[in-house]
Amino acid sequence: MLEPVRIPCRVIVAAHPSIPDAVTEAAAVSAFFQARGLESTHGTLNDITLRKRLKDGEFDLLVAIGGDGTMLRVSHLCAPSNVPILGINMGRLGFLMQFGREQWHTALEQLLKGEYWIENRMMIRAELRRADKSLGNWHALNEVVVCRTAAVRPVRVSASVDGMQLTNYVADGLIAATPTGSTAYALAAGGPILPPELRNILLVPIAPHLSVDRAVVLSEGTSVSITLRGGDAVLSVDGQKPVGLAEGDLVDVRAGDYAAQFIRFGDREYFYRNLTAHMNQPSAGFPR
Repeated sequence: MLEPVRIPCRVIVAAHPSIPDAVTEAAAVSAFFQARGLESTHGTLNDITLRKRLKDGEFDLLVAIGGDGTMLRVSHLCAPSNVPILGINMGRLGFLMQFGREQWHTALEQLLKGEYWIENRMMIRAELRRADKSLGNWHALNEVVVCRTAAVRPVRVSASVDGMQLTNYVADGLIAATPTGSTAYALAAGGPILPPELRNILLVPIAPHLSVDRAVVLSEGTSVSITLRGGDAVLSVDGQKPVGLAEGDLVDVRAGDYAAQFIRFGDREYFYRNLTAHMNQPSAGFPR
């Protein structure tokens, strides 16, 4: 039995600007909602006006048209405003999507009948500190990474869990990932796959040299601090523009202040079917 849900009334349809036909598809989806009496508008992720309206609370649903990278970007926009996201896959992989452009008519009919459920996915919060001064805060749906620059030399980092020293790494970097991120960079680095409903942080070293080479799954509610001990390194949050680090910089990672909400249909075991389908096909490159 599906849980009672709210039928959306004000919808924004956001397309990835660089994916062929995504903007055209967004217009068709928006027209679908309008024909059924809903308020709906569409545009691209680069539309500053739409982003402001979303932040101001003018919408109660966002339909994202693109790939997994699109879902990452809209999760950063929607999570603080508690706006659920429905994804239509027109990218390469679609780990975060449940259906593609051929199925959206059927899925949206189910949506308007209330035949869906909300999946809450943990986000993590990263704070960069230098000499007890905060240099910034970020939220991530996938991962926070401290890694080497273009220079082909490993970096030295230490990791502490809830203030207690865990271990030191000499590696290309260290990933602190969410369960969602366990199927992204962390998976490529050899980490385990975690079910998306968990609220654990996953630590995965990247190409460790004479260091601990196993991933560590931290307990729910645990925080981890990553300190740069040596080498040229940057901080990257969900693949956004990297931030340069200095020796002694500390990156504190813990559960975020809010969660990403994804619209889902059918049973709650979809994740494993989706996972199996993607793992049985050749990689088409990194998601957009």
